[in-house]
Amino acid sequence: MKKLSAVKVPGTAALLLSFALLAPQQMVAQTHVVPPAQIQKDLSTSSATRQQNEKQLKGFLSMPEMQRAMKEKGINPQQVTNAVSQLNNADLARLAQKSQNAQRDFAGGAIGLGIFTLIGIVVVVLILVAVFA
Repeated sequence: MKKLSAVKVPGTAALLLSFALLAPQQMVAQTHVVPPAQIQKDLSTSSATRQQNEKQLKGFLSMPEMQRAMKEKGINPQQVTNAVSQLNNADLARLAQKSQNAQRDFAGGAIGLGIFTLIGIVVVVLILVAVFA
């Protein structure tokens, strides 16, 4: 193995240092693909959407028809309501939309109480499966 001469090491170091100093500032500085302000805005929007979806689903589950249907099927309504906060964002959004559609159809007379409670029980089962599976 050859030994590096004393002249080559300082020369190589000087060359590397000059390349580092001449490098464009953008290469040296870290640039973000997404600005921090946009990330903060997206997080706030996501949080607000999640809170709205939780409120919708918990409101649906607290309806007297849903409470009665869960008790008739031997399901603890409080356990289901607590499980809502453990759903991931995608499941929460999907179930909140289903519950909103069911409430709207029930209020508008498009579906009867039997179908409404059946939809409610399906939503409850999906919550329990998503959280405890």
